[in-house]
Amino acid sequence: MEFQLPYYKGTLPLRVPDENLKHVLVNHADRFRSGRGQADIVREALKAPIGTPPLSELAKGKRRILVITSDHTRNMPSGITMPLLLEEIRRGQPDAGITILIGTGLHRPTTRDEMLERFGPEIVERETIVVHDAFRAEDMRYVCRLPSGAELSVNRLALESDLIVAEGFIEPHFFAGFSGGRKSILPAICSKETVNENHSARAISHPNAVTGVLEGNPIHEDMACAARRVGLAFILNVAMDAEKRIVAAFAGDCIEAHARGCAFVSGMCGVDRVQSDIVITTNGGYPLDQNLYQTPKGVSAAAACAAEGGVLILGASLCDGIGGTNFEKLMRLGSPQAIKKTIEAIPPRESIPEQWCAQIYAELMLRHPIIIVTQHMDLRELEHMGFLAARSFDEALSTAFRLRGGSASVTVIPDGVSVIVRKQEEEPA
Repeated sequence: MEFQLPYYKGTLPLRVPDENLKHVLVNHADRFRSGRGQADIVREALKAPIGTPPLSELAKGKRRILVITSDHTRNMPSGITMPLLLEEIRRGQPDAGITILIGTGLHRPTTRDEMLERFGPEIVERETIVVHDAFRAEDMRYVCRLPSGAELSVNRLALESDLIVAEGFIEPHFFAGFSGGRKSILPAICSKETVNENHSARAISHPNAVTGVLEGNPIHEDMACAARRVGLAFILNVAMDAEKRIVAAFAGDCIEAHARGCAFVSGMCGVDRVQSDIVITTNGGYPLDQNLYQTPKGVSAAAACAAEGGVLILGASLCDGIGGTNFEKLMRLGSPQAIKKTIEAIPPRESIPEQWCAQIYAELMLRHPIIIVTQHMDLRELEHMGFLAARSFDEALSTAFRLRGGSASVTVIPDGVSVIVRKQEEEPA
């Protein structure tokens, strides 16, 4: 069977012998296409918000309004959603002073070119846009302690605003359960200290800090508390299909509307767990595959379907390299055992940026050989970090067959970040 798997801004081919192919796992987004235009879906959600009055009513009498949005690492369709949000705000308060705050978390700053690509020239030229910088202590303000005991500090613009609105999208998230909603506050606009402690080794290792789980997830619970305490009053979150087209939208209360959206995405993205000797996946293409730091998201889905010692193959462009200074230092410690030992020795309040992705990779590498398929990055760099590496999926599959034998079973997950692998009490034979 032949596949075209997401890679960078296009695809890469994969051929799997029919006798080896066991399963192909995809989400069910196509079933949810309604035939309505994407803008119409968003407008309908804004007209019937969940748990709040319409945004235009919330905006009445507000002088300073903050609109938080995603950064360049996310596929948020802001070209559609942002004009509709701004229109709704100005319907209620025509002379509102609006600031768009790009929530970068601990990522690098979003560039002007990336803003133009995301929002379009009209918004970039006419609106006030600020890029959050978690490392500027003078821009942060303390709010409270979170349920975990972590200290919550956020960008001062949030506390200086009369109304806080956020746009985002909901997809499976490998330790927060789902993206979207409350993540527009934590981690998006928090201080580096707050983000680091929220992503501590203790939190990441919690059994409920996994894809598709909110209840009892300590990372989610801190995020939800942060959103409430900071005063996130209204969200617009969308769900998208494999072509990044909006198939549903959820607007209103930051907890209620998000929960409704998560339930929708869970039904759309849930797949039954299978097991095979080799699992092949991707990180969904650009922008999520632009650096190694982002890729544990896709690999985690593959690992959930791999037999003991099974080989994981991930396709990712890595056009932006490894992705973070601390992440790179940890990944170069020499072995997954050394990475794990180093991170577990760091107290939660002393957590360092990016340690969580290194921690997840260390856990995965202790259980599975991982082959990275990339045409952008030096393969020797990946091999020095303990990965196997290849320029094509077919080359990687040949290596996997050598490791597991020519009769090895293969599962393909075309987009690992778009599925939730359901755990079952009894594993399929």
